[in-house]
Amino acid sequence: MPRPRRSYPAGVRGALPILLVACSLALGACGDTLQDQPISHNTLEDLVINSFPVYWLGGTFHGLQITEASHDPSGGFSVQYGDCVEGGQGTCVPPVRVVTSADNGFLPGGFAPGRPARIRGVPALLVQGGRTVVIPTASVVVDIYATDAALAHAASLAVVPINEPGTPGGPLPARLPDTGFGSTPLSSQEPSPLHPVR
Repeated sequence: MPRPRRSYPAGVRGALPILLVACSLALGACGDTLQDQPISHNTLEDLVINSFPVYWLGGTFHGLQITEASHDPSGGFSVQYGDCVEGGQGTCVPPVRVVTSADNGFLPGGFAPGRPARIRGVPALLVQGGRTVVIPTASVVVDIYATDAALAHAASLAVVPINEPGTPGGPLPARLPDTGFGSTPLSSQEPSPLHPVR
């Protein structure tokens, strides 16, 4: 026996597609607009096989997952923990970010008002009320940016290289003399060799 067809008033029939579109937009707005992506295999490999130590806080830190890892054109590495608490793509301020720079001749925040500290046996600099920690160690500078000083301090005690042996809370290597990394051209800055035209 065939089912009787339902008939809706004309006003409801015209509003139904609009209602469906509005519902799908509302449900889509509930999701994470940044859509955390797992770290790509290439980036993870770059972290692990790099020639200088690259610091991180492990796969998670204080319940925060890694949400981004990147290799900067200047040669530095950045590992972000947690979703943006301010901003969005391009201007994200995460709960914690660890940046490793191979240019140990330049101290970020070195001229900003801050106070010297000793962290894990090496001199460091606390800037922005302790929310930024600058740690020159071995041939690199490790910068920790956090949304509060307590989280930055906890991260400074936990950072370890992903590509060398290290123990959270253990002593860090003393700063080495300027490696000259900042004055050495990157491979992308070197001109291509000239070849004769045939």
